[in-house]
Amino acid sequence: MKQKIIILLFMISLSFISLNLPAQKQNYWKDGIVKDEFIYDSAPFPQCHSATIAETPKGLVVAFFGGTKERNPDVEIKVCRLINGKWTAPVSVADGIQNDTLRYPTWNPVLYQIPHGDLLLFYKIGPKPAVWKGWMIRSHDNGINWSAPEALPDGFLGPVKNKPIALADGSLLFPSGVESGKTAIHFELYNIRQNTWKMMQLPPNDSNYKSPIQPTIILHGKDTLQALCRSKEERILQTWSYDNGKTWTSLSKTNLPNNNSGIDAVTLKDGRYLLAYNHAIPDSTWKNGKGSRTPLNLAVSKDGKNWYAALILEDSPVSQYSYPSIIQTNDGKIQLVYTWRRARIKYVEVDLSKLKPIKITNGLWPKLKGYRTPVITNYKSEED
Repeated sequence: MKQKIIILLFMISLSFISLNLPAQKQNYWKDGIVKDEFIYDSAPFPQCHSATIAETPKGLVVAFFGGTKERNPDVEIKVCRLINGKWTAPVSVADGIQNDTLRYPTWNPVLYQIPHGDLLLFYKIGPKPAVWKGWMIRSHDNGINWSAPEALPDGFLGPVKNKPIALADGSLLFPSGVESGKTAIHFELYNIRQNTWKMMQLPPNDSNYKSPIQPTIILHGKDTLQALCRSKEERILQTWSYDNGKTWTSLSKTNLPNNNSGIDAVTLKDGRYLLAYNHAIPDSTWKNGKGSRTPLNLAVSKDGKNWYAALILEDSPVSQYSYPSIIQTNDGKIQLVYTWRRARIKYVEVDLSKLKPIKITNGLWPKLKGYRTPVITNYKSEED
């Protein structure tokens, strides 16, 4: 009897101890996240989208477009800078004002820091993507002040969503393309020193896939490049170049899903590749290859062909989390920005050494005991 009482008292004491302990919540697929924050809490514009990030000698700079709603004439290009650990308030640096009576929206900014040179910001102006025009502004002081807008040569758009890559001769190769009735990717070569442009067009009608847009480029060495593309094919598409971007192979499907939403990739210092995208699995809610923009994921690869699940940035069933932009900074850390429900821009820093990749097989995100992927119940068609 005495022994039973002792055991009972011991169990009661354990229950009191457990009541006083903080709840331990398992953060599935979050290993490696160092920072996770909004770059602003409130702004005079209700919507934002299509963020881009660059590292300058004085710190990180982010640009995006903001206004009442995508496609509305009041949408302008905004810039925020990370100063002493805090983001500056959004500042407008470009608009679509044509004259006293005509104004167009701005679209899809892309930042690029020239090594030991200017910070470039490319963007588009026009009533819709089918007819928009490419523009560029420059900053000599790490994103504080900006030059007057420069129109790109006729027929050139610059990087349509994702950052360019620098080739051995210092030229920039832009992942670009048109978004009219017949979508098609192409690549543009910009010689910074000579200020000259050259079109690197894909062969016409070289593939059965007619929906690729917004490519992102990764480098494989020995003049080999790989471009991964958004599409309506329910898969990320790819094309390869073996001559530094002069010619490209026919498009083919990867084993990664795509919900007709933007992606971005970066070639890491250790030779691997990191891809930010929505690993959304097609279901009956998808229309014309377009699905909900959640979850938002990171995958890593050694060869650009076999991908390993690394991180889930967002997994709420409330869409949308989209249009990621990703870079690796000089300290080796990964820096990302993306659209958070069209209301704010999210910033995340990732420590690569803490990732625990698991191979993606048959295009399915690996299962972890105790974790379930979100069930989308409120999906409606997204904007571009």
